[in-house]
Amino acid sequence: MGFGRWCGFAALVAAVVLLWDLREVLIGLFGSIVLAVAFCTLVGWLQQRLQIRRWQSLLLSLMLVILTVLVIVTALVPPFLDQFQQLLRQLPKAANALSRLAADGIGQLSGLVHGQGAEPEAWSALLNDPSRWGLGSGVGKVLELAGNVGVGVLQLLFVVAVALMLSVQPQEYRHVAIQLAPSFLRRRLGEVIDACASALSSWMVGVLISSLCVAVLAFIGLSLLGVELTTANALLAGMLNVIPNVGPTLSTIFPMSVALLDAPWKALAVLVLYVVIQNVESYLITPSVMHHQVRLLPGLTLTAQVIFTVIFGPVGLLLALPLAVCLQVLIREFVIRDLMDPWQRPRRFLQ
Repeated sequence: MGFGRWCGFAALVAAVVLLWDLREVLIGLFGSIVLAVAFCTLVGWLQQRLQIRRWQSLLLSLMLVILTVLVIVTALVPPFLDQFQQLLRQLPKAANALSRLAADGIGQLSGLVHGQGAEPEAWSALLNDPSRWGLGSGVGKVLELAGNVGVGVLQLLFVVAVALMLSVQPQEYRHVAIQLAPSFLRRRLGEVIDACASALSSWMVGVLISSLCVAVLAFIGLSLLGVELTTANALLAGMLNVIPNVGPTLSTIFPMSVALLDAPWKALAVLVLYVVIQNVESYLITPSVMHHQVRLLPGLTLTAQVIFTVIFGPVGLLLALPLAVCLQVLIREFVIRDLMDPWQRPRRFLQ
């Protein structure tokens, strides 16, 4: 291999190392693109429905988004934070209640197996001593994590600012991205960029409808069970539904903890309720909503979540599905249609 090829290989390695070091910035830029696509989808929908100019639709969309955020913050966040603080203060009580239930269950099971009066197993002593569960250190880590919220807010502001800039002039930024490619690839790259944007837009519409259905079902079920802070829990279930597999599990923890402080049977009822909701969402709502939208296979979804979480951290978990949607389009367009479909076997294999 000549000197020129060695230089090219070294430049490639340096580019890969640089991209790896900048992966947090790149995932933030991708998050801005996702928000910009969502905002442009709303702008285009209002422009088509109301028959107004783009700048008018852009201004109206911005006002709607700001109004929605203000309503959520003022109406839901204060009671949610207040209830969360109460939950943190009552965690030891909930731990004691859970340990008593578990200890009684183990005692009854031990009595059935070994006879009445048998000594409980040594490991069951852990259930009778919640102080050994490490809840104090866990709460400390949560509070320490909350102390870094300022950095997260600044990063969020950066993502939102870039998303707004992209939304104001999307065609100009698209043109700049296309110009970075070789001339023979620019037309094809423009088509692929449009396909990625369309796929992201369709996927986000489907996820929005699915999340709204989950939030409504959670609100109805929690209201019937009499669980406190129903609206906030339903909103949390809808928002975390965006993250498959992990999100529904996380959304179950808070209402179960609140219900456990009221009555143990309510916690079990909340768990059953959320399992039913997720099955309805997985087998009824999502197939109906995603019939004309972008749908990812569950195995590919879980694989994408694991890979992107390892590479990008928690932000990668949040953006795993948009990344998977774009990768699906890139593989379909570049690898399958441009490379695999025109591929013909050499003549010697045809003989």
